[in-house]
Amino acid sequence: MAKFEDGLYYSETHEYVRVEGNIAVIGISDYAQHALGTVVYVDMPEVDDEFEAGDEFGAVESVKAASDLNCPVGGTVVEVNEALEDEPGLLNKDAFANWIIKVEMSDASELDDLMDAKAYEEFCSKE
Repeated sequence: MAKFEDGLYYSETHEYVRVEGNIAVIGISDYAQHALGTVVYVDMPEVDDEFEAGDEFGAVESVKAASDLNCPVGGTVVEVNEALEDEPGLLNKDAFANWIIKVEMSDASELDDLMDAKAYEEFCSKE
């Protein structure tokens, strides 16, 4: 059963945001990694790439499917999780501990458009 971590923001495309000051730590939800199955590759952007909220920033490939990654908030990439290049399966071990990118947010009010854990869990139960 998927875990839904309180204190995070969730998008309808199954990314989460953990806020650390003005930095959005972005990854895929536990629900998403369960749905994907064994993750075999993560396509990530470069540091200094800029995205608007909703923009595609990469993809996750599993043995079952490939899924686009969408940036829940706009901003500039300040770090990518290079460990995922060598071990993409870390997303299956713990999706919340293994973020994909960190983005310096250009507008923190965009977080208001995302769901909390309870709303996201309800959203997932309808999929």
